[in-house]
Amino acid sequence: MRVIIYTGKGGVGKTSMAAATACKIAKYGKRVLVMSTDQAHSLGDSFDIRIDKEPTKITDNLFAMEIDTVYESEKSWGNLKEYFKRLITLKGGSGIEVEELLVFPGLEELFSMFKILEVYESGEYDTIVVDCAPTGETLALLKYPERLSGMIDKVLPIKRAGVKTVGPIVEKVMKVPMPKDNVFDDIEYLMDKMQRLQELLLDKEVVSLRVVTTPEKIVINEAKRNFTCLYLYHYNVDAIMINHIYPAKAMEGYFNKWIKRQEEGLQEIKESFSEVPRFYVELQQQELRTLDILEKVGDAIFAEIDPDEVLFKKKIYSINNEERWLKIYLPFAEKEELRLEQDKNELVVGVRNESRKFPIPIEFAEKEIVGARFEDGYLYIQF
Repeated sequence: MRVIIYTGKGGVGKTSMAAATACKIAKYGKRVLVMSTDQAHSLGDSFDIRIDKEPTKITDNLFAMEIDTVYESEKSWGNLKEYFKRLITLKGGSGIEVEELLVFPGLEELFSMFKILEVYESGEYDTIVVDCAPTGETLALLKYPERLSGMIDKVLPIKRAGVKTVGPIVEKVMKVPMPKDNVFDDIEYLMDKMQRLQELLLDKEVVSLRVVTTPEKIVINEAKRNFTCLYLYHYNVDAIMINHIYPAKAMEGYFNKWIKRQEEGLQEIKESFSEVPRFYVELQQQELRTLDILEKVGDAIFAEIDPDEVLFKKKIYSINNEERWLKIYLPFAEKEELRLEQDKNELVVGVRNESRKFPIPIEFAEKEIVGARFEDGYLYIQF
């Protein structure tokens, strides 16, 4: 099975690109599900039909769904959420404020990703195409499995057995409710699902991320930042989709000054993403709505290539045992933006306001960093 995830800045056309790709793959005879994790769903608008939280049939091979984040949230951590709610309301009343406190940024998007895992493990489809939330939310949910699992380990160190033996005493003396078995069930469920989700997302033979951009400077810069952060988290970006390209004829007259800007933007994309396959989508004469139009656009974008293939794969890490250095690929990063720390057997690498912990390879275990340099998009770390 393949999982193809479309991400990018809001308004660049991720939904249309995801829908057109799904249509193209379905025409090959493969069973395809296109799904939206964005809370502001527009997938139904693209197909011009009502789409529910369960797969809706579009054609014999094509299905679509808009994930209900509230439903998935309750299903994933309803008991744990209720326990937190009891702790928060010990000294005060309940209300909308409590509910708002229990809405952690990016958490509902993570539970949307659980749905992707659930569908993937069901084996019902050949390909899943995902229309993700805008860039910031996408990055948040992609790093949640790693961060939330660590937080749960630290915040809830109480073991199930310990609660059963000393829990009643603590509850009576401290007046603090102890978690019930169903709370621990939720924790185990979350931890297990996050681990499986992380393993799936990092499988470069299965999962590809595709960044959607337009030729405007501000959007290209966002795409570059997105690209760097995705590589920081070891995800495989196998294509860049350049949408909303104005045909030269449409730029004549009043819009003539935009020709140069668009050409400059396209040239920057060509130079910046020179190694990555790029697909150019001209602005259409009609809205990208209805199955017929999406199928035509999918045929035009992928005229000579199968979009279901892994289109590009770059080695992100490499180790040189003799010279004792680790090399990490960080495209578009600037030397001044990088941070590097060592925490026992972990490396902490930061780019701008994003940071990631890497386990130090076993080859360099118990060794300390003695130097680092940044050249041609690679961070070289010497042990």
